[in-house]
Amino acid sequence: MTRTLRGALLGAVFTVALGAGSAMAATIKVGVIAPFSGPFATAGQTFKQGIEVYQAQHGKTVGGNTVEFIFKDLDQANPAQSKALAQELIVKEKVGYIAGFFFTPDALAVAPLIDEANIPCVIFNAATSAITEKSPRYVRTSFTLWQNTVPLAEHMAKQGIKKVVTAVSDYGPGIDGETAFKATFEKAGGQVVDTIRMPLKSTDFAPFMQRIKDSGAEAIYAFLPAGPTTLAFAKAFNENGLKDKGIKFFGPGDITQEPDLPALGDAAVGITTTFNYSQAHDSEMNRQFLAKHKELFGSSDNVTFTSVGAYDGTHVIYKMIEATGGKSDGTKAVEAVKGMAWESPRGPLKIDPNSRHVTQTIYLRVTERKDGKLQNTEIASFPDQPDYGYKAGK
Repeated sequence: MTRTLRGALLGAVFTVALGAGSAMAATIKVGVIAPFSGPFATAGQTFKQGIEVYQAQHGKTVGGNTVEFIFKDLDQANPAQSKALAQELIVKEKVGYIAGFFFTPDALAVAPLIDEANIPCVIFNAATSAITEKSPRYVRTSFTLWQNTVPLAEHMAKQGIKKVVTAVSDYGPGIDGETAFKATFEKAGGQVVDTIRMPLKSTDFAPFMQRIKDSGAEAIYAFLPAGPTTLAFAKAFNENGLKDKGIKFFGPGDITQEPDLPALGDAAVGITTTFNYSQAHDSEMNRQFLAKHKELFGSSDNVTFTSVGAYDGTHVIYKMIEATGGKSDGTKAVEAVKGMAWESPRGPLKIDPNSRHVTQTIYLRVTERKDGKLQNTEIASFPDQPDYGYKAGK
C-alpha cells in the first residue's frame, strides 16, 4: 500500500473518531458492498430491506449517534472492484464500518484495507470458512458451507444412502461444500462416486446431469450460489430425467431460497436441504420480522437467508457502536461482540469468540406445497452448529 493511500486511510479514520467522540451527536456511516443490479440484484435488495426492517424496529440512532448506511453496487464477483469500492467508502465517505458481501472473493479482497484502517467488516453472506481467518476484523452473521453440510451428510448416511455425486460451483464455497460433504459422508460409511465442479457462470447443465445419471449414484449433493444458476440447475435435474430415475436431490438451502420457489415450481418439490433460515420458521420473532417487512414493502415473499444475514448483521453493528461509544475503534468493536448471544428470526445465535462466526441451529427442510404455496418446511433441527471448517476446529 502506498504512503498516500495509507495516509488517506488513517486520516479518514481519525476524522471519524473525532466526529464520533465529540460532545455533539455524530453520524456513523456504514458502507455496504453488494449486488444491487445484474443477475444477483435480489441479494443486494434483501440486504437493504433487512437493514431497513431492523432500523424500523430499533430506530436509526445508537447512544444519540445516527447510523447511516451507504450502498455500493458490485453486480458480480469482482475482487478488484470490491477493493476499490471499499477504499472509496473508507477514504471518501469516511465510513466507520463495512458490511455486505455476497461472494467470497469480494469479501476477501478488502482484508488489507480493513486491517490498515482498523475498521470492522460484518459479512452478511459470503460463506467460505477461511474468510474470517484472513483478518481479525471480520465478523460473519450468515453461515458457512461446512456448517450447513456436515449435518446434512450425517443425515443422508443415516437414511441408508450409500452412493452420492457432489456437484458444486467451482469457487470457495463450492469447494468447501464438496470437501465437507465428502469428509463427513465417507466417515459415516458412504461413498462419493464422482465429484463435479461447475464453472461459476455455467448455464447449460445437461452434460453434468448425464454424468450423474451414468454414475450409479442414489443421490446428489449440490451447491450453487443463490440466483439464476440454481434455477437452471434444479430445472435441469428434472428435465434430464434424474428425478424420474429416483435420484434424490440434497443440498444447502441456497438451492431453494424462497424468492426462487415460484419460478422453480414443481421442480422444487421434494428437494431436501439444510439451512439456517426458512420463512416457515415457527417463532414469534420471525412472524414479527415478516410482518414488519410486509408493512414496509407490501410483501414478504422475497424474504430469504440474505435478509436475516443483513438483519442480524445490523444488530451486531449496533452493538459494536454501543460498545465503542460511537468512536472508531475496530479492534475494540470486534472484541465487544465475541461471545455475544441473541435471538434472531431464525433462532438463537452466538458469535464464536475464535472464528467470529455465528454458532446457530441448522434446520433440515423439505420443499413442499402448503395451502397452494411452495415453502421450505422444517422437519428437524440441529442446534448449536459451529463452523466446522474453521482452522481451529479441524
